[in-house]
Amino acid sequence: MEKIIDENKQGESLALEQKEDNKRKLFIESYGCAMNFSDSEIVASIMVNQGYNTTQNLEEADLVLVNTCSIRDKAEQTVRKRLEKYNAVKRDHNPKMKVGVLGCMAERLKTKFLEEEKIVDLVVGPDAYKDLPNLLAEVDEGRDAINVILSKDETYGDISPVRLNTNGVTAFVSITRGCDNMCTFCVVPFTRGRERSRDPQSIIEEVNNLWSKGYKDITLLGQNVDSYLWYGGGLKKGFEQASDMQKATSVNFSKLLEICAKTQPKMRVRFSTSNPQDLTMDVVETMAKYQNICSHIHLPVQSGSNRILKAMNRLHTREEYKALIDKIRKSIPNCAISQDMIVGFPTETEVDFQDTVSLMEYVKYNFGYMYKYSERPGTMAGRNMIDDVSEATKKRRLQDIVDLQRVHSEIKTKEWLNKTVEVLIEKQSKKSEKQWSGRTSQSIVCVFPKAHYKVGDFVNVKIRDCTSATLIGEAIELSMNN
Repeated sequence: MEKIIDENKQGESLALEQKEDNKRKLFIESYGCAMNFSDSEIVASIMVNQGYNTTQNLEEADLVLVNTCSIRDKAEQTVRKRLEKYNAVKRDHNPKMKVGVLGCMAERLKTKFLEEEKIVDLVVGPDAYKDLPNLLAEVDEGRDAINVILSKDETYGDISPVRLNTNGVTAFVSITRGCDNMCTFCVVPFTRGRERSRDPQSIIEEVNNLWSKGYKDITLLGQNVDSYLWYGGGLKKGFEQASDMQKATSVNFSKLLEICAKTQPKMRVRFSTSNPQDLTMDVVETMAKYQNICSHIHLPVQSGSNRILKAMNRLHTREEYKALIDKIRKSIPNCAISQDMIVGFPTETEVDFQDTVSLMEYVKYNFGYMYKYSERPGTMAGRNMIDDVSEATKKRRLQDIVDLQRVHSEIKTKEWLNKTVEVLIEKQSKKSEKQWSGRTSQSIVCVFPKAHYKVGDFVNVKIRDCTSATLIGEAIELSMNN
C-alpha cells in the first residue's frame, strides 16, 4: 500500500460470502475513509438478510450502492463518474437495476441527486442504513426513497459486520461515530452528526468473534477515537449530567484500549484516527504497557502555521503539537507517527507554508496523507472564507511536501536496516508472487520470500534493504506469539 497519497483514495468493489437461498445481487463500492469501508460491511450484513448476495459483475446487479465521501471535491467527482457508469449499464443492459448513494455525499447532495439530476433511486445517510429494507420497498413501488436523518445514538453496535474483501487477518472495529470538532474545512460534523460512543461490551464481543475466526490484527475506528467515552449511552456532552456511579464506571479510550489488549493478548490492536487536542498521555502510556498495541499513531496536524491552525479551528498550536510529539517519542521511542496535511487553505501565505515545511522537518513523519484544499459547501470555511490561493500554487506546494515526505519516509525506513522486525503476513506481494507482504507494529509494509510461511503467520524478518515505503528482508523464524 502506498503511504504517500496526494489525492482521493480509490474506490473498492467488495465481495461477500454467498447465501445459497439469496436470489438478488448487490454490487457495492466504497470511496474515502476507513469508516466508509467499515460502514459498507454493515450495509452488506443488513442486505444479506434481505436476500442479496454480492457480485463483482456490475451488469448482473439488481441493486448498486456506492458509499461516498464528501471530504474533497475530487472524491465527489469520482463518484459522479461512477454514477454515470452505473446508469449507462442500467440503460443498456439491465433496466430493472436500482442505483443508490450511501454515506456523506448522500447526505450533502440528496436533493440534487434525486430531484434535480434524477440519477439515483435512493439516497441513504450514514445513520440510516437499518432503514434500507423500507427504502427499497418504496423504490420497488416506483417511488424515490430518501433517509438522511442524523442520529444521536446510532452506533450499529448490534450488527455483526460481514467482512468484505477480507484477507482473513485484518479487520476494522468501529468504536465511535460522528465528530464534535468543528474544523472549518471539514464536512464530517454535518454529514455524520454528533459524536457518540459504542457500548464497550459489544466492541469486546466483536473482537472476540474476530479472534475466533482467525483474525490477528484489528483497528479500532472512529473519526476521533480519543474522544471515546462510554458512561451508559448518549452523547459525550451528557457526561457532566451523568450520575456519580456512571462516572465512576465510565470507560474512556485509554481504558478501552487496555481492555482490548488484555482480552486478546495475541491480537494486534491499532487505532485511527487521533486528534492532537484529545490525545492524552494515558493513551500513550497504555500503548507502551502492552506489546500487542501497535506502535503507530496517526496524528493529523493539517498545517504547521499557528495562524492557519486558528483559521481552521484546530484547537492546538504548533508548539503544543511538537511537545506532544516529543512526549510520545520519549515514552515509545520506536513509535511511527503519520500525518494528514492540507496546503492552500484560504489566506495561506508562503510564510505559512514554510511553517508547515519546518514542522515536517522537525517531526520527520514516517508517512503521510497530503491534499490540496478544496472548498466544501456548508463548512465554515466554505461559507465565510474566499478560496484565494491559486490552483498553481496549491499544486506546487502539494508537490513540495509530497517530495519532502518521501525523503523523510526513506530516512525512517532506513532506521530499520539490519534490524529484526515482527511482521504479520497479510497477502502476497503485489510485485512478486514469490514474496509475502505484511506490516510491522509501526504499520510499515515489509516484503520477504514466501518459504513455508502462510497468511496470518507472525514472522521475524531481518531487514536487508528498503525503499521509502517498504522494508525488504528475509524471514528468520516464526514468532512465538502465533
